Amino acid sequence: MSKISRFFKGGGSAGSKGRGGPSPQEALARLRETEEMLSKKQEYLETRIERELAVARQHGTKNKRAALKALKRKKRYEKQLNQIDGTLSTVEFQREALENSHTNTEVLKNMGYAAQAMKKVHENMDLNKIDDLMQDITEQQDVAQEISDAISNRATFGDEFDE
Repeated sequence: MSKISRFFKGGGSAGSKGRGGPSPQEALARLRETEEMLSKKQEYLETRIERELAVARQHGTKNKRAALKALKRKKRYEKQLNQIDGTLSTVEFQREALENSHTNTEVLKNMGYAAQAMKKVHENMDLNKIDDLMQDITEQQDVAQEISDAISNRATFGDEFDE
């Protein structure tokens, strides 16, 4: 396979590793990196906006042209900041959805393991044998109760005779 066809088919890429896509952990790590990058860009734009506002105030009525240019730049930065806010919100939503999906997948997998374990435990159990065993236990409890009652009743030696 040529290098060009591998490139377009995704062969040899580090992210896919032949599994048809990145793992949830890889995707979560990339989304967190993207969030960090966008947050840093937000901070940068916020400082630029403050700086342009300070320049506009500095020039105020003395140099209206410079003040207007600073306000226009400030407006551009605010527009970029709003776009980044929207993008960051989308990335956060995507990360949360992926985390929830990963959690649900793990829960489902563990429930499958538990079901297999229960099936293995119940493999050697027969309902008829269990019913017979429960009947035997009940009978033995009844016998034990009769014995206990017989022992705990007061002995009536000599009280049975009537004068």
